[in-house]
Amino acid sequence: MENILLGKKTAYKDEYDPTLLYPIARKLARNQIGVVAPLPFKGFDIWNCYEVSWLHYSGKPEVRVMEIIISADSENIIESKSLKLYLNSLNNTKFNDDNQVIELMQSDLSKAIESPVTIRCQTLDGYRNLELGNFTGINIDLLDVSICDYNINANLLSLSKEKLLVEEVLYSNLLKSNCCVTGQPDWASIQISYKGLKIDHSALLKYLISFRNHQEFHEQCVERIFIDIKNRCNPEKLTVYARYTRRGGVDINPIRSTDLNVTHIENFRQIRQ
Repeated sequence: MENILLGKKTAYKDEYDPTLLYPIARKLARNQIGVVAPLPFKGFDIWNCYEVSWLHYSGKPEVRVMEIIISADSENIIESKSLKLYLNSLNNTKFNDDNQVIELMQSDLSKAIESPVTIRCQTLDGYRNLELGNFTGINIDLLDVSICDYNINANLLSLSKEKLLVEEVLYSNLLKSNCCVTGQPDWASIQISYKGLKIDHSALLKYLISFRNHQEFHEQCVERIFIDIKNRCNPEKLTVYARYTRRGGVDINPIRSTDLNVTHIENFRQIRQ
């Protein structure tokens, strides 16, 4: 990844340039946690882009919010700064309407990640009645635990001594990791839904907090959490969904699940987004 743009001074182009998109192979991180084909999960990454603008054919600027959905089985992810530079390159480019922009972006991004991409476009007025949401379930942040390990540690995970079969939804707002290139903090809320032997809630909270000094991309952190829970607790069903706070006008929200029927998840904005 020697050509990665994160952490480097970069000249911003304001004329359309699809070559700015920089793909990163998912297998580089998946090899580290033993994820091989066929993938043990389904899912996708939801990218919300809030700094998107172009010129109408009349020359008047247009602004939109873009939702980009990338399948978890795509060969690549897009390096986030390269996406921001690509979006910036649309600023002085003229388009007839939203559909022309969407079709162009879908084509460019699909080529870059070697997989179809879904893009939705929203005017700012379309958010007029949008309410902020939050994860539902049991908030494990309220547990009284002592923490001494801030370096990722899957061994912290364990099953409850109760040995109960349960189906429950847990969430935490305490997930933090760091960008593996810039070292900047990434903040997130995370929801874990599962069916199987009951997971020790305190152990899960300690495990999630152990990511605090860990360096990895958002998508990779969620896949690592999924694999660690699957390997340590062996649930019958498992879904891990994280919503990260916005950085540089983009928030990234990965979901990974054993549920073969998972095709879409509500893309709501949380208080920190």
